[in-house]
Amino acid sequence: MHYLFLAGAIAAELFATSLMKSTEGFTRLWPTLTVLAAYGTSFVLLSQAVKQIEVGVAYAIWSGVGTAAIVAIGAAFLGEPLTAVKVGGIALIIAGVVVLNLTGGGSH
Repeated sequence: MHYLFLAGAIAAELFATSLMKSTEGFTRLWPTLTVLAAYGTSFVLLSQAVKQIEVGVAYAIWSGVGTAAIVAIGAAFLGEPLTAVKVGGIALIIAGVVVLNLTGGGSH
């Protein structure tokens, strides 16, 4: 169940981050409120996940998957370039998350 909370936290964070540009620097009310609500939801779900997953591991997965997915979303839908350097950086993030999980990052 705790990994479902983590997945929900990641999804809410991706939704919020994807809408960030639409707030125009937090000057547009409804996009701003939506982004804040989605980030709030993400943190509530993340706080539930860390009840059973080590904080460092949960945060590494949350931020790593979020970062990799936002790069992909930016490339696919926002016209942002996907460079070799970005791909290399994402590979390093994924490697770091894998290492954390292999070195005792299981549930407690």
